[in-house]
Amino acid sequence: MTGKKKDYTSMPYGKIQRFSVETAGTFDLDAELLLWFSGLGKVKLEFKSDVDIRWIGHLVASKVL
Repeated sequence: MTGKKKDYTSMPYGKIQRFSVETAGTFDLDAELLLWFSGLGKVKLEFKSDVDIRWIGHLVASKVL
């Protein structure tokens, strides 16, 4: 048994109340996207430093704001 377990969850943009983007830094090598959903709470997504987290934040903003 090898491989990594993956989970795919779908949430509607309309349920996002707020969000936060944290870029990777010098010592903290991962970037984070925090999403707060109505009725669910906070969801934290972590990305490797080579992912363009600002583009993802812009995408979320264009759908939510």
